Amino acid sequence: MTSYYRNIRSCSMLALICAMFLSAPGPASASDVVKPHAAAYKVKISVLGGTLNTRVEAIEGGYRAESSIEATGMSRVLARGSIRESSVIRITAEGLRPERFLSVDTLTKDGESVDLAFDWDDKTISGTIDGNEFGTDIDGDVHDRVSLQYGLMHDLLTGIDRTRYSLQDAEKLKLLAISNIGTKQVKVPYGRFEAVGIQHQAANSSRTTTLWCVEELGYLPVIIEQHRKGKRQMRAVLTDYQAL
Repeated sequence: MTSYYRNIRSCSMLALICAMFLSAPGPASASDVVKPHAAAYKVKISVLGGTLNTRVEAIEGGYRAESSIEATGMSRVLARGSIRESSVIRITAEGLRPERFLSVDTLTKDGESVDLAFDWDDKTISGTIDGNEFGTDIDGDVHDRVSLQYGLMHDLLTGIDRTRYSLQDAEKLKLLAISNIGTKQVKVPYGRFEAVGIQHQAANSSRTTTLWCVEELGYLPVIIEQHRKGKRQMRAVLTDYQAL
Protein backbone atom coordinates (compact mmCIF):
# COMPACT_ATOMS: atom_id res chain seq x y z
CA MET A 1 0.00 0.00 0.00
CA THR A 2 2.89 2.38 0.63
CA SER A 3 3.63 2.35 -3.10
CA TYR A 4 0.85 4.95 -3.42
CA TYR A 5 2.83 7.32 -1.18
CA ARG A 6 5.90 6.66 -3.33
CA ASN A 7 3.93 7.77 -6.40
CA ILE A 8 3.16 11.06 -4.64
CA ARG A 9 6.84 11.61 -3.96
CA SER A 10 7.92 10.84 -7.51
CA CYS A 11 5.47 13.28 -9.10
CA SER A 12 6.39 16.17 -6.81
CA MET A 13 3.22 16.03 -4.75
CA LEU A 14 5.25 16.71 -1.64
CA ALA A 15 6.60 19.85 -3.11
CA LEU A 16 3.38 21.79 -3.30
CA ILE A 17 4.74 25.02 -1.89
CA CYS A 18 3.11 27.20 -4.49
CA ALA A 19 1.63 30.20 -2.69
CA MET A 20 4.21 32.68 -3.86
CA PHE A 21 5.17 35.21 -6.48
CA LEU A 22 8.64 34.86 -7.98
CA SER A 23 10.89 37.85 -8.60
CA ALA A 24 11.70 38.71 -12.18
CA PRO A 25 15.05 40.36 -12.99
CA GLY A 26 15.19 43.92 -11.71
CA PRO A 27 13.96 45.61 -8.54
CA ALA A 28 11.58 43.55 -6.45
CA SER A 29 8.10 44.83 -5.66
CA ALA A 30 5.44 43.74 -3.19
CA SER A 31 3.77 41.64 -5.88
CA ASP A 32 6.77 39.56 -6.91
CA VAL A 33 8.20 38.27 -3.65
CA VAL A 34 7.46 35.02 -1.87
CA LYS A 35 4.69 35.21 0.68
CA PRO A 36 5.86 33.19 3.75
CA HIS A 37 3.10 30.79 4.70
CA ALA A 38 2.10 27.41 6.04
CA ALA A 39 -0.54 25.21 4.42
CA ALA A 40 -2.17 21.90 5.30
CA TYR A 41 -3.94 19.33 3.11
CA LYS A 42 -6.04 16.24 3.70
CA VAL A 43 -4.82 13.46 1.41
CA LYS A 44 -6.69 10.40 0.15
CA ILE A 45 -4.75 7.71 -1.73
CA SER A 46 -6.86 4.68 -2.62
CA VAL A 47 -7.95 3.40 0.82
CA LEU A 48 -5.18 5.25 2.66
CA GLY A 49 -5.46 8.64 4.35
CA GLY A 50 -2.78 11.15 5.20
CA THR A 51 -1.83 14.78 5.76
CA LEU A 52 0.45 17.03 3.72
CA ASN A 53 1.98 20.08 5.42
CA THR A 54 4.01 22.75 3.66
CA ARG A 55 5.93 25.80 4.83
CA VAL A 56 7.77 28.62 3.03
CA GLU A 57 10.22 30.99 4.71
CA ALA A 58 12.29 33.86 3.34
CA ILE A 59 16.07 33.57 3.76
CA GLU A 60 18.87 35.84 2.61
CA GLY A 61 18.94 35.82 -1.17
CA GLY A 62 16.05 33.45 -1.60
CA TYR A 63 13.68 31.04 0.08
CA ARG A 64 13.51 27.77 1.96
CA ALA A 65 10.55 25.49 1.28
CA GLU A 66 9.63 22.39 3.29
CA SER A 67 6.97 19.72 2.99
CA SER A 68 6.05 16.56 4.84
CA ILE A 69 3.49 13.82 4.43
CA GLU A 70 2.32 11.29 7.00
CA ALA A 71 -0.34 8.60 7.18
CA THR A 72 -3.28 9.24 9.54
CA GLY A 73 -5.88 7.15 11.34
CA MET A 74 -6.00 3.45 10.53
CA SER A 75 -3.66 4.06 7.58
CA ARG A 76 -0.80 4.19 10.08
CA VAL A 77 -1.18 0.43 10.53
CA LEU A 78 -0.15 0.00 6.90
CA ALA A 79 2.15 2.99 6.44
CA ARG A 80 4.28 4.40 9.25
CA GLY A 81 6.91 7.10 9.05
CA SER A 82 6.98 10.21 6.86
CA ILE A 83 8.40 11.74 3.71
CA ARG A 84 10.13 15.07 4.33
CA GLU A 85 11.59 17.27 1.62
CA SER A 86 13.15 20.71 1.51
CA SER A 87 14.74 22.99 -1.05
CA VAL A 88 16.86 26.12 -0.84
CA ILE A 89 15.94 28.24 -3.84
CA ARG A 90 17.67 31.35 -5.12
CA ILE A 91 16.25 34.15 -7.23
CA THR A 92 18.90 35.22 -9.75
CA ALA A 93 19.03 37.54 -12.74
CA GLU A 94 18.34 34.44 -14.84
CA GLY A 95 15.30 33.53 -12.74
CA LEU A 96 14.47 30.86 -10.19
CA ARG A 97 17.17 28.26 -9.51
CA PRO A 98 17.42 25.46 -6.91
CA GLU A 99 20.57 25.35 -4.80
CA ARG A 100 20.13 22.42 -2.37
CA PHE A 101 17.52 19.67 -2.25
CA LEU A 102 17.03 17.19 0.60
CA SER A 103 14.58 14.29 0.85
CA VAL A 104 14.20 11.61 3.53
CA ASP A 105 11.57 8.90 3.06
CA THR A 106 10.84 6.62 6.03
CA LEU A 107 7.26 6.00 4.96
CA THR A 108 7.45 3.76 1.90
CA LYS A 109 8.75 0.20 1.87
CA ASP A 110 11.85 0.98 -0.21
CA GLY A 111 12.51 4.38 1.32
CA GLU A 112 14.86 6.94 -0.15
CA SER A 113 17.42 9.51 0.99
CA VAL A 114 18.50 12.27 -1.40
CA ASP A 115 20.96 15.15 -0.91
CA LEU A 116 21.70 17.16 -4.06
CA ALA A 117 23.61 20.42 -4.62
CA PHE A 118 23.08 22.44 -7.81
CA ASP A 119 26.22 24.30 -8.95
CA TRP A 120 25.09 26.72 -11.63
CA ASP A 121 28.58 28.11 -12.23
CA ASP A 122 30.03 24.67 -13.06
CA LYS A 123 26.70 23.44 -14.52
CA THR A 124 26.71 20.31 -12.37
CA ILE A 125 24.49 18.51 -9.86
CA SER A 126 26.28 16.44 -7.21
CA GLY A 127 25.47 14.69 -3.96
CA THR A 128 24.26 11.34 -2.67
CA ILE A 129 21.25 9.12 -3.28
CA ASP A 130 20.72 6.39 -0.68
CA GLY A 131 24.34 6.92 0.41
CA ASN A 132 25.76 6.47 -3.09
CA GLU A 133 27.65 9.26 -4.82
CA PHE A 134 25.74 10.90 -7.68
CA GLY A 135 26.71 13.48 -10.26
CA THR A 136 25.39 14.80 -13.56
CA ASP A 137 25.62 17.86 -15.78
CA ILE A 138 23.03 20.63 -15.84
CA ASP A 139 21.53 21.07 -19.28
CA GLY A 140 19.29 24.13 -19.41
CA ASP A 141 16.88 25.06 -16.62
CA VAL A 142 16.42 22.12 -14.25
CA HIS A 143 14.25 21.95 -11.13
CA ASP A 144 14.12 19.63 -8.14
CA ARG A 145 10.85 18.18 -6.84
CA VAL A 146 10.17 21.28 -4.71
CA SER A 147 11.37 24.11 -6.95
CA LEU A 148 9.38 22.73 -9.90
CA GLN A 149 6.20 24.06 -8.36
CA TYR A 150 7.64 27.57 -8.08
CA GLY A 151 8.29 27.54 -11.79
CA LEU A 152 4.70 26.52 -12.49
CA MET A 153 3.34 29.33 -10.32
CA HIS A 154 5.74 31.87 -11.80
CA ASP A 155 4.36 31.12 -15.25
CA LEU A 156 0.80 31.60 -14.00
CA LEU A 157 1.74 34.95 -12.49
CA THR A 158 3.57 36.30 -15.53
CA GLY A 159 1.38 34.73 -18.22
CA ILE A 160 4.22 32.68 -19.71
CA ASP A 161 2.88 29.78 -21.77
CA ARG A 162 5.60 27.20 -21.14
CA THR A 163 4.85 23.67 -22.32
CA ARG A 164 7.78 21.72 -20.83
CA TYR A 165 9.92 21.56 -17.70
CA SER A 166 12.98 19.50 -16.75
CA LEU A 167 12.89 17.74 -13.37
CA GLN A 168 15.83 16.07 -11.61
CA ASP A 169 13.87 13.36 -9.77
CA ALA A 170 16.60 11.69 -7.69
CA GLU A 171 18.89 10.03 -10.28
CA LYS A 172 16.41 10.44 -13.15
CA LEU A 173 16.00 13.47 -15.39
CA LYS A 174 12.37 13.73 -16.45
CA LEU A 175 10.82 15.91 -19.13
CA LEU A 176 7.35 17.07 -18.08
CA ALA A 177 4.67 18.26 -20.48
CA ILE A 178 2.67 21.16 -19.00
CA SER A 179 -0.83 22.26 -19.98
CA ASN A 180 -3.42 24.76 -18.75
CA ILE A 181 -6.83 23.07 -18.70
CA GLY A 182 -8.90 26.14 -17.86
CA THR A 183 -10.79 27.40 -14.81
CA LYS A 184 -13.65 26.13 -12.67
CA GLN A 185 -15.33 26.71 -9.30
CA VAL A 186 -14.00 24.41 -6.58
CA LYS A 187 -14.96 23.80 -2.96
CA VAL A 188 -12.50 22.54 -0.35
CA PRO A 189 -12.59 22.52 3.49
CA TYR A 190 -10.81 25.90 3.50
CA GLY A 191 -13.40 27.57 1.23
CA ARG A 192 -14.90 28.01 -2.22
CA PHE A 193 -12.77 29.47 -5.03
CA GLU A 194 -12.36 29.91 -8.76
CA ALA A 195 -9.26 27.93 -9.68
CA VAL A 196 -7.10 27.41 -12.75
CA GLY A 197 -6.04 23.87 -13.59
CA ILE A 198 -2.39 23.15 -14.37
CA GLN A 199 -1.57 19.62 -15.48
CA HIS A 200 1.82 17.93 -15.84
CA GLN A 201 2.84 14.53 -17.14
CA ALA A 202 6.25 12.92 -17.62
CA ALA A 203 7.19 11.55 -21.03
CA ASN A 204 6.16 7.89 -21.50
CA SER A 205 4.13 7.95 -18.27
CA SER A 206 0.44 7.08 -17.86
CA ARG A 207 0.26 9.16 -14.66
CA THR A 208 -1.07 12.73 -14.80
CA THR A 209 -0.99 15.28 -11.96
CA THR A 210 -3.38 18.24 -11.85
CA LEU A 211 -3.08 21.29 -9.58
CA TRP A 212 -6.13 23.53 -9.11
CA CYS A 213 -4.53 26.87 -8.19
CA VAL A 214 -6.21 29.96 -6.73
CA GLU A 215 -5.03 33.45 -7.64
CA GLU A 216 -6.33 35.11 -4.47
CA LEU A 217 -4.14 32.74 -2.40
CA GLY A 218 -1.05 33.54 -4.45
CA TYR A 219 -1.76 30.63 -6.84
CA LEU A 220 -1.66 28.12 -4.02
CA PRO A 221 -3.06 24.76 -5.23
CA VAL A 222 -6.21 24.02 -3.23
CA ILE A 223 -6.79 20.64 -4.90
CA ILE A 224 -4.15 18.19 -6.14
CA GLU A 225 -5.23 15.14 -8.11
CA GLN A 226 -3.34 12.27 -9.66
CA HIS A 227 -4.80 10.01 -12.34
CA ARG A 228 -3.36 6.93 -13.97
CA LYS A 229 -4.90 5.65 -17.19
CA GLY A 230 -7.89 7.88 -16.52
CA LYS A 231 -8.54 6.54 -13.01
CA ARG A 232 -8.03 8.78 -10.00
CA GLN A 233 -5.45 7.41 -7.56
CA MET A 234 -4.94 10.37 -5.24
CA ARG A 235 -6.69 13.58 -4.15
CA ALA A 236 -5.56 16.25 -1.70
CA VAL A 237 -7.65 19.23 -0.55
CA LEU A 238 -6.61 22.36 1.34
CA THR A 239 -7.75 22.40 4.95
CA ASP A 240 -5.78 25.35 6.35
CA TYR A 241 -3.65 28.28 5.20
CA GLN A 242 -1.75 30.76 7.37
CA ALA A 243 0.42 33.70 6.37
CA LEU A 244 3.61 33.80 8.44
